[in-house]
Amino acid sequence: MSTEERLPVSLMLLYGLAAAGGVIGYVPLLTLLLPIRLEGFSDAVRYGVLAACGVAGAVAAGLANIGFGWLGDRSVARGRGRRGWLLAGAVATVLSFGIFLTVRDAAAIVVAIVLFQIAINAMLAQVGALIAEEIPAAQKGTAAALLTLGAPFAAGASAIVVAAAATEGWRLAIVATLMTACIVPLLLAGTRRIAPVAAPATARVAMRRDLALAWAARLLMQIAGSGVGLYLFFYFEGLSGGQGDMAAAVARLLFVATLVPVPIALVLGRWSDRIGRRKPFLAGTALLATLGLAGMVIAPSWTTGAIAYVAFASGVAAFVALNTGHAMLLLPDGAKRGRDLGLLNLANTIPQIVAPVLAWGAGPANGFGTALAIMAVVTLLAGGLPLLVGDDDR
Repeated sequence: MSTEERLPVSLMLLYGLAAAGGVIGYVPLLTLLLPIRLEGFSDAVRYGVLAACGVAGAVAAGLANIGFGWLGDRSVARGRGRRGWLLAGAVATVLSFGIFLTVRDAAAIVVAIVLFQIAINAMLAQVGALIAEEIPAAQKGTAAALLTLGAPFAAGASAIVVAAAATEGWRLAIVATLMTACIVPLLLAGTRRIAPVAAPATARVAMRRDLALAWAARLLMQIAGSGVGLYLFFYFEGLSGGQGDMAAAVARLLFVATLVPVPIALVLGRWSDRIGRRKPFLAGTALLATLGLAGMVIAPSWTTGAIAYVAFASGVAAFVALNTGHAMLLLPDGAKRGRDLGLLNLANTIPQIVAPVLAWGAGPANGFGTALAIMAVVTLLAGGLPLLVGDDDR
């Protein structure tokens, strides 16, 4: 295990807070404010625009994350660091909110979302790379677990946006304020780079292979998470027989499902750092996700299905967080961390395109059991791939 000096928890929290700020920056806009903006369109146009925003936005996000990660790498190589790009991304994101406010027709909305995705990924790419560069290897699991804070923070931000403001402009102003408040502490913190360790050529080849395995595992787990999310409302509507306020009930369940993974990921991340092993925890969280899906398949009631879903969501969130920390340890070239993490991020954006196709082919027409069973196989495969990684103490 690493003998590098450990960072105090208070400093590590700044990285988790900055990552949460990025999530706050995009979740309310994409899941709440964009659908509200489209309420005035007909159903056919509304769903078409949402689909276009999803696909075009995912492509833009993936490419921007790689590109700005690479630009951050160049700045680091020249001794300037990444925080300038982090600040530029935050400013550009706020400006993209202003662009979104001014557009009205369908095509312009899609363009505004693409610009927003480019801007916010300029920021997100630097946060991930800063964690890889400035947090010691022996604390990578804990640092990655802190990334799970983003989902409950974003859920809370969405609730604040709805409760505290009635107009779109003020809602976006609140989002911008909360996002900025989370980013600024890391901007002000001093740079602390971990010196990269040069690896022999044979070791670099093995690390590339292991990083590809980590990428594939993340891709499969994110496909499962996205696929289940597509039909979640209809799944619970079926369990309840259409009784009660399903929208409110599912919203409460989703909030709980963002909170439960946080302590799980933190405990497992800290545990993995202490013993220097990653693979058992990745396999265990994938198994939890698989068992959750199995429980959803056989659930006889809404309550049972909800418990099973929280288990599934907790397994997915904890796996993705631990996978992030594991992947950072597998990066073969310290000078290209931003670019490589951008490539890893494609495992977050590709599922937004793949999952709807997969879920549609095995969706409600064939019964939810079929779709959930397929996703269970996917999560099980995701948990098996890390076991093929060579050195577990990385």
